[in-house]
Amino acid sequence: MKRVGRALARGLFLILPAVITVQLILWALVAVETSLSPALQTILPENLYFPGLAILTFLAICVLIGYSASWRNFNWAWHLPGKVFMKIPGVSQVHGLVQDIFEVMSGDNFEEESVVMVKLPNSEVELIGIVTKKSGVPGDKISELLEEDRIAVFLPMAYNIGGYMIMVPKSCTTNLDMSPAEALQLVLSGGLGKSKAPDMSTDD
Repeated sequence: MKRVGRALARGLFLILPAVITVQLILWALVAVETSLSPALQTILPENLYFPGLAILTFLAICVLIGYSASWRNFNWAWHLPGKVFMKIPGVSQVHGLVQDIFEVMSGDNFEEESVVMVKLPNSEVELIGIVTKKSGVPGDKISELLEEDRIAVFLPMAYNIGGYMIMVPKSCTTNLDMSPAEALQLVLSGGLGKSKAPDMSTDD
């Protein structure tokens, strides 16, 4: 029975991640299809609509928005809903959190050396973190609090959507050859995943 139990557990560990991933993708596709298909069926003749057209339309809209976001005349329009949400109590916190998560996962707003290993003073303990703020950025409240040689580092916690932001001297950090998304995946999994080992490079 123990062998059967181990085999069952091993099988679940192998299958469940794939099953959950597929289910999430299917949920997203169904949500897009059910949201856009009524409008498309109303606009288009019946013989032109086919299953999956709503998903293709959604992808095309995303591409167009992505291109037009770099145009000055359109950029403000795409940021307008976010600005409105940020002024609504309660909604602003949710929208801000979701926006920050997507920014971290995309890595667009981070420099190349944004993932660091933080060595705690008077300790052999080292923690993986993501540099979120540096000193000298005009108009940034946290940046204005930082001394010239200090940086703000976010330390995510394993098996939890949370963490700590600490302000440490830059000399206490070592740059890692990882993206913010890879660092989050590595730490949130408690180091049990198969993320690539970080390449450590020291700053002189």
